[in-house]
Amino acid sequence: MKTGNVLWLRIPAVCGILTPVVAFICIFLAIDSAPEFSWVENALSDLGVVSGVTSVLFNNGLIVSGLLGFVFAVGVFMFLGEDFVSRVGALVLVLAMVALTAIGVFPENVRPVHYLVSVAFFVFLPISMLILTGAFWLKRQVRMAVFTLVEAFAAAAPWVLLFAVRYVSGVAVPEAVSGLVAAVWAVVVSYKLFKAASM
Repeated sequence: MKTGNVLWLRIPAVCGILTPVVAFICIFLAIDSAPEFSWVENALSDLGVVSGVTSVLFNNGLIVSGLLGFVFAVGVFMFLGEDFVSRVGALVLVLAMVALTAIGVFPENVRPVHYLVSVAFFVFLPISMLILTGAFWLKRQVRMAVFTLVEAFAAAAPWVLLFAVRYVSGVAVPEAVSGLVAAVWAVVVSYKLFKAASM
C-alpha cells in the first residue's frame, strides 16, 4: 500500500474513534451541567437550547463529532473500494454525519430544520450500516458483514420498540442507545482501517 494511502486510512481511523468519544463526552458534560434534564422525559436535543455552557457543550460537541464522522465515512469508502454498494453505503453514512453536524448547527428552537435533521441522522445511520453489510459481504469479510448487520438492527431497535411500546415519554434513551451502538461499530471499523493501513 502506498504511503499516501496508509496516511489516508489512518486519519479516518482516528476520526472514527474520536467521533463517538467527543460526542458522548460533550453530551454527558452537558447533562451534568443541566440538573433539570431527565432521561425519561427529555430529548438529548433539549440540552441544545439550555442557556449557558450546556448548549455550548452540546451543540459544538455534535458539530465537531459530525465533522470527524465525515472524515471517517470517507475512510470507510476508501477501505471498501469503489464498487456501487460501497459507494452508496458510504454516501448514506456521509449524509448521516452531515445530519449530525446539522443537529448542532440548528438547535431545537430552529423549527422544523432541527426535527428534520434529527430524524435524518437516526434514519440514515442504520440504513448506512445495512447497505455496508452488503459491501462487507461482497468483499468476503463475512464476520464484519454479520457484525454490521447486527449493529444496524440494534441501532434501529430502540426506535421500533419506542413506537410499539412507548417505554419512555421522551426520546433521550433511544437516542443514547442508538448512538452507543453506532459508536461500537465505528470503533471496530476504525480498528479495521488501522490494520489495513499497517499492511
